[in-house]
Amino acid sequence: MRRLFAIAGATLALLTPAAAHAADRPTIVLVHGAFADASGFADVTNRLQDRGYTVVAPANPLRSLSTDAAYVASVIKDIPGPVVLVGHSYGGAVITEMGDDVPNVKSLVYVDGDALDAGESALDIAQRFPGGKLGAALRPRTTTDGTDLFIDPASFRAVFAADVPARTVTAMASSQRPVTQAALEGKATAPAWKALPTWYLVGTRDEAIPPAAQRFMAKRAKARTTEVAASHASYLSHPREVADVILRAARHVR
Repeated sequence: MRRLFAIAGATLALLTPAAAHAADRPTIVLVHGAFADASGFADVTNRLQDRGYTVVAPANPLRSLSTDAAYVASVIKDIPGPVVLVGHSYGGAVITEMGDDVPNVKSLVYVDGDALDAGESALDIAQRFPGGKLGAALRPRTTTDGTDLFIDPASFRAVFAADVPARTVTAMASSQRPVTQAALEGKATAPAWKALPTWYLVGTRDEAIPPAAQRFMAKRAKARTTEVAASHASYLSHPREVADVILRAARHVR
């Protein structure tokens, strides 16, 4: 618990050892992608918190690249001190679009993520590299916002989370958060990775964003790259490896 001491008429708040430890480290912000939510980062979050880091995992709206980036930026602007910004899948497009606009973001981590260049969209990357199964598995739904896209539940495990237990995948498929087609078509403007040190984790068994696409984006961004034999849901199936990459990026922040 926090303790209060009165000295010479002033009240001083002393942080607990854990809180003091976290105060001298960057905050880790985890941005989820399409068809998922922030709860999937639970194991990664626990590992980072065990190492003394504060973790924030906002809900990515998944409505458009510009508004999603603006929303995440608004969350980060309220965080004191430096930030390590992590994006999974389409969350990578979001951190690409807004990371350089927030001065306290000091490094980027892509986890099977869309490290887009200017004028490029998530769909552009998906179509440029063969081998991905996501496009064939997408189903449209017309809404008041336009067209929402979701993964056919029967294909969810094969496309998104082949190395995750079946029971978990069933729950993920039934509760998946759709993304608008407009969001996946949104063009990046000023990629943050051109200005910030960058790390990339490649899932070599990813059936959503082909490994060849991930390697291309990681090389283009001059990212420090780690490869893991994981599906698109590497943050669920390999939380230790994902957390280790994030910790390396965090230790780079001074």
